[in-house]
Amino acid sequence: MPKLRVDAVLVQAMIAGALSFAHLHDLAAAAGQSGWKAWAYPISVDLLLVAAWRRLRMLRTDGAPVRAAWLWFAVALSASLGANIATAGLLDLDHVPDWLSILVAGWPALAFLGGTLLVHAPGHQTPAPAPESSETASVERAPAPEPTPDVVEAVEPAPALPASPSAPASVLPAVPAALVAHARKVADDHQARTGTAIDTDTLRVRLGVPAQLADAIAAQIT
Repeated sequence: MPKLRVDAVLVQAMIAGALSFAHLHDLAAAAGQSGWKAWAYPISVDLLLVAAWRRLRMLRTDGAPVRAAWLWFAVALSASLGANIATAGLLDLDHVPDWLSILVAGWPALAFLGGTLLVHAPGHQTPAPAPESSETASVERAPAPEPTPDVVEAVEPAPALPASPSAPASVLPAVPAALVAHARKVADDHQARTGTAIDTDTLRVRLGVPAQLADAIAAQIT
């Protein structure tokens, strides 16, 4: 059976929380809030303090602005700290000044506003994907013309692989290496989405190239 261990930090936090709770209750009662209302004030202050701290940590993790969370954390901390100081003998609780009664009476509206803004504050937005470059878009959408003999001689062809059964190797045109690399990406994407290898007709439609050029490309990526 595991031994029970007393966490000194947790015990200290419980003692400090109980004392702060009592001070907030005493101050609210002295300011004219009787019955259950006096007990609700310390709960409201402590909940706003915890909510602001949790929101602050979330915003830091997401890399979002934290000024609003810091503001409400400071408001709740000031209310808690002020109540503890006020009940330390510096304030006559039998004759609470009017301005303090006004602050205590207005706290629920302030706490409600702070809690609502913390809950509905915008978080980190995922950046939108970068737009397609004009070069990639033109390869996707514009049909590639069948290369002329001059173009074929100027561009170094990719290493030839065994031709597909759909066309003999003797009639397949040479394909630029850049177009072969792009076609291989299209084929890999089709394989990942459908689980099957891309066929020549689908490859021709995706690339927008003539049938003969699609056969030549398919022969080099299979």
